[in-house]
Amino acid sequence: MTRPRIGLALGSGSARGWSHIGVIEALHEAGIESDIVCGSSFGAIVGAAYVTNQLPALKSFAETLTWREIVSLLDVSLSGGGLINGKQIIALLRRLGIDSTIENCAKPYAAIATDLETGREIWLREGPIDEAVRASIALPGIFSPARNAERWLVDGGLVNPVPISACRALGADIVIAVNLNGDIMGRRFKAEPTTPIGRFAAVPPEFLRRLIDQVPASLREQAAVVAPKLLQSAPSHPGYFDVLANSINIMQDQITRSRLAGEPPHVMLVPRLGHIGLMEYHRAAEAIAEGRACVEQAMPALRRYIQ
Repeated sequence: MTRPRIGLALGSGSARGWSHIGVIEALHEAGIESDIVCGSSFGAIVGAAYVTNQLPALKSFAETLTWREIVSLLDVSLSGGGLINGKQIIALLRRLGIDSTIENCAKPYAAIATDLETGREIWLREGPIDEAVRASIALPGIFSPARNAERWLVDGGLVNPVPISACRALGADIVIAVNLNGDIMGRRFKAEPTTPIGRFAAVPPEFLRRLIDQVPASLREQAAVVAPKLLQSAPSHPGYFDVLANSINIMQDQITRSRLAGEPPHVMLVPRLGHIGLMEYHRAAEAIAEGRACVEQAMPALRRYIQ
């Protein structure tokens, strides 16, 4: 008898997505290898590193990432439908070696995106993998949309935060899904910031400067006064990023619950990551550790299906 084909559905969740690295490593150490990989939003990044055999390089980058380096990747532009252009993200993927065509990858792979005009779910299964990732992570309000085949694409988490359906369509007999949205609601405004930058409690000056530089010269003086007040939170009200982040959390939580009700996986992994904010990419080490922990906790169910 041949073993069942295993599909790995890596969910959306921005900085929480680093936990996918820990999940993949723990599964590998347990002798569980995925045959098909589908990712939505940040899950598309980690999935792309996995199928191009560059996961160690991505992990090394993630664990040494500082907030200053994060800001250097944020190529601010207000003219493209978002705060961040995304060209620096493409450049980073290529530096890490995540730049082959999807057709040449070691495993079948799909990155999930959303057609901005029609709202349709788009499965990117061919072409440059870095461009597919760029489209899948185009979070509205943060990243500008990505142009692909005469259409504008945005974040895959808008339509399919945990792409179980894509894994099944590509031939998976068993689907292991990673849901990063399991415990995100109700915590954001209650938790105290754990670092000086916290949950955008203090927007980095460099980011503010780049943002203000995009404003017409005649308005920059006023923008320099208004922008910090708009973006940063205060005891009496949430800031721009607080509102945006929690709104995205609500949306993804509701969509995830709806999709899972109709297409549940065989094994659901839910890392407990509600304490990590939308853009806290410098907290990779603890996210990876939690990814490993949730695999260990789910090992009885994994063994039941895999064996």
